[in-house]
Amino acid sequence: MADKSYALEIRTPEKLVFEEQVSSVTAPGVEGNFQILADHIPFLTILTTGVINIQTMDGDRSLATSGGLFEVLSGRVTALLDTAEWSDEIDVERAKASRNRAKERLTSRAGDIDEIRAEAALKRALIRIKISSL
Repeated sequence: MADKSYALEIRTPEKLVFEEQVSSVTAPGVEGNFQILADHIPFLTILTTGVINIQTMDGDRSLATSGGLFEVLSGRVTALLDTAEWSDEIDVERAKASRNRAKERLTSRAGDIDEIRAEAALKRALIRIKISSL
């Protein structure tokens, strides 16, 4: 683990999810995953559905998100997320049911199905299932 640390703040519209010193964070950007270490240059990007991996002084933590904004400015890192769920908060059975519903919608190809929403729901469910085992 790196000796240097920086302040990471993660928020959703509902609450402050995380605020702590960290040594590294890896997040899902629109052009792929990226990693932020201490002393990173100013940076602003859009996050997509995926896993945010955080290295704290006490160990690693994983968080599922459905997207948001990510900013590095003046040695402080802020993530403003649409949704955030820690791996130990995920209801695996509910995530599997969501996955199955999304798959059914996509395979039915009924005219009234919004494929983009169904694909997004499937991706969210798969991410939630993936990190629940971390």
